[in-house]
Parts: sequence; structure tokens; C-alpha cells
Amino acid sequence: MFTIPQIDEAHARVRSGADFPAYVQAIKALGVTGFETWVTDSHTDYHGAGGFQTSSGSQYSPLVIAKATDAEAFLHSLKIHQQGRTDYLTFCRHCAETGIERWVVSLEAMTCTYFDTRGETILVEQIPG
Repeated sequence: MFTIPQIDEAHARVRSGADFPAYVQAIKALGVTGFETWVTDSHTDYHGAGGFQTSSGSQYSPLVIAKATDAEAFLHSLKIHQQGRTDYLTFCRHCAETGIERWVVSLEAMTCTYFDTRGETILVEQIPG
């Protein structure tokens, strides 16, 4: 099965949201079937075949997630991140400021779903493949 160092190696090539599709393909090739990332500190739970799971540690000091969700501002932040205009930490700060608590990626369905603090779906996005 895959390891966190292998995932970290693939993630090291990500500079912005524009690199996300290539990252997804790289970890999919390792055997990752999905993952859930928590905005507060970017710890991530990775899933593989047969119920395999492993988790990364915190990637930065904890962020406070806004209780009120501003979906319009989040969509703007996501758009500029996907255009390569922000780095990962800036995107995570924008997510926290706009009330995004986590995202869940399915590498089987090739989707990324963003959730607020109430567990409400804010956006389901198809990942280019």
C-alpha cells in the first residue's frame, strides 16, 4: 500500500490549484482511492483498497473556520487558486475565512466535494482527468 512519504513526494510538485489534477493522477497511481482534508490544519485521511487508511499530520498552525459560510467568496477563492494565482496555504486560509471546513476527494468518481462546518455540501466539482 501507499505511504505518507510517497504522497508527500507527489504533493511537493503542487504549486497551486492548477497542479491539482496531476497530483490526483499521481496519488491514484499509488493506490489512493480517496481522501479527506481538514482545513483547520490540513491533516488528511487517505483511503485505499480493502479498507486501508493512513493519515498525515498537521501541515500548518491551526486556522479558525468561520461559522458563517460565504459560498460566493469561496467560489472566487477556488477559481483564482485553480488559475494558479494562490498557493496552497493561501487557499486554505481563504477556505477558513469563507467557512469551508473540509473537502473530500473520490478518485473513483473523480470528484472533490467541499463542506461547511454544518456538514452541508457547498460544491461538488468534477476533477479533470
